[in-house]
Amino acid sequence: MTGGAVDADARRKPVRSYVLRGGRITRAQKRALDDLMPRWGLPFTPAPLDLDAIFGRYRPRVLEIGFGDGATLVELARMRPDTDFLGVEVHPPGIGHCLLAIDAGGITNVRLIAHDAVEVLDRQLATASLDEVLLYFPDPWPKKRHHKRRIVQPSFAALVADRLKPGGTFHLATDWEPYALQMLEVLDAEPRFANAATGGRWIEEPAARGPTRFERRGRRLGHDVFNLEYRRRA
Repeated sequence: MTGGAVDADARRKPVRSYVLRGGRITRAQKRALDDLMPRWGLPFTPAPLDLDAIFGRYRPRVLEIGFGDGATLVELARMRPDTDFLGVEVHPPGIGHCLLAIDAGGITNVRLIAHDAVEVLDRQLATASLDEVLLYFPDPWPKKRHHKRRIVQPSFAALVADRLKPGGTFHLATDWEPYALQMLEVLDAEPRFANAATGGRWIEEPAARGPTRFERRGRRLGHDVFNLEYRRRA
């Protein structure tokens, strides 16, 4: 292999499951990023977080990947004050919106990380550190040539399984049936996961999860919603 080929490989970027879009950010969201993120946010660092020290207690821990505008994350944190929540998102308007909701609701059991979720799982979270992982309505990347961008891949399933405690749960939802079928295939193939659905496919929509903005849009378009739940084997 030539030196040029080595350099090209070194410059190759990892495949991301998202594209950072410009998006309009309001003045309030911008202020929240400036004023509230230092309080409720955690910087990305390539070392495992001490979650007990961060939250000042030892409680069940839930990670939501791609929390959007934070509506589900904040509502779950409000309903479950004895549980600690981590939210990971890359889009600044959504993070700002979530920070405003945290502040307005007096929520104290949430921390946010503005970074790629796969890197957060891989570098910042220790083995068996989570009780639940939530992945609601990730980008389906419907075109075949973009399927490699879908976040639910075998390596991702293995990483989530490693970070969950035995008996922990991985909750997923999508309104794109081909992606739901891929999720089933990938997660069924991960030996540390067991499908919690009776009949081995979908579960009923969890009562604790209200509809997300993407879910409401999908239903307006006539899409079915597919809810999945996998448990980490002991």
